[in-house]
Amino acid sequence: MKTKRTKIFSGTPWEPLAGYSRAVQAGETVHVSGTTGTDPSGKVLAPGDAYAQTVQAVRNIENALKRLGLGLENVVRTRIFLTDIDRWQEVAKAHAEFFGEIHPATSLIGVSRLIDPEMLVEIEATAVV
Repeated sequence: MKTKRTKIFSGTPWEPLAGYSRAVQAGETVHVSGTTGTDPSGKVLAPGDAYAQTVQAVRNIENALKRLGLGLENVVRTRIFLTDIDRWQEVAKAHAEFFGEIHPATSLIGVSRLIDPEMLVEIEATAVV
């Protein structure tokens, strides 16, 4: 039996190029793709500012969840990819401002770079209905 999927697209240029959705709901689980601190056109906001990019990435995740009738309180897992692991406290501060009462399981992973050199942070999320 095929699982029903609801797909949410953000409109960034990478979705059609790579063939993915911002978020996919399958059953009671929502998987949010790696999300960066960009505007709807894909422009990186706050170059050089890991804290501000984290805030924007979480807001972008929140917007995708809202389109499915959910919110950040539904998030059970985040994975954070950071290009400069020494800046983890900036990212952790922003993450805690949104998730401090929700306490999802999380990982913070240092990576060499993201798709755009101005991107410092990318966050994936899993939510449940």
